[in-house]
Amino acid sequence: MLHRLRLAAQSSTVTPVATGAEEIVVHGVAAVCDPLGGLYLPATGMLVVSDLHLEKGAAFARRGMMLPPYDTIATLNILAAVIARYDPKVVVSLGDNFHDRRGSEYLPANLRTMIADMARGRDWIWINGNHDPDGTIDLPGTCTDELVYGDLVFRHEPSLATGPNGVKGEVAGHLHPSATVRRREKSVRRPCFASDGHRLLMPAFGVLAGGLDLNHKAMQGIFDRETLVAHLLGRDRIYSVRYGNLLG
Repeated sequence: MLHRLRLAAQSSTVTPVATGAEEIVVHGVAAVCDPLGGLYLPATGMLVVSDLHLEKGAAFARRGMMLPPYDTIATLNILAAVIARYDPKVVVSLGDNFHDRRGSEYLPANLRTMIADMARGRDWIWINGNHDPDGTIDLPGTCTDELVYGDLVFRHEPSLATGPNGVKGEVAGHLHPSATVRRREKSVRRPCFASDGHRLLMPAFGVLAGGLDLNHKAMQGIFDRETLVAHLLGRDRIYSVRYGNLLG
């Protein structure tokens, strides 16, 4: 989390590809994996993020479990930085935007204003997730269960019906993909974008969100592992590693 906050705090001008980002292709669509955790599609001016899990600390507090109450402002600061980098026309947030159904309703006014400022002058689409299936309350933008935009479909949970042998072209979240590599005799685990060239799973953007290894059974059947690449979020750049070279 801290290295993402430091990276977000660095000044950056609007650019089609930020320093340290990785250019890839998803189902014929050019995309940029940014080390802050956003996916930018230059042809359409779309920025995609996933699993913000805003107000996670507040959700736990309502259940009597106290966490530091700074997760939302930290996540929004990183989101503001990646928006400033690309100045997108459209922002799509792929579900679990809030950690529970009540998160957007009780969002403090200053954080609500921060989201409104980021959304001003651009389209904003909230995809409903399993944590927040009812959409957002009193926030700019549109709520929907999924979005078809050009040659890609955007949804929260990956659909096995559009797996390697079915319909192609999906960008999804939900599973918080991560991967492990060996570096300087140490094992390093990082959140990652995961794509086989036709489907892409987004890393969780929220600072308190965990990760699920690409070898986990929940990932089975989602990718063609012969072409699967993990694009890991490093301290200041993306590191792309083929699935066969990951530690399992």
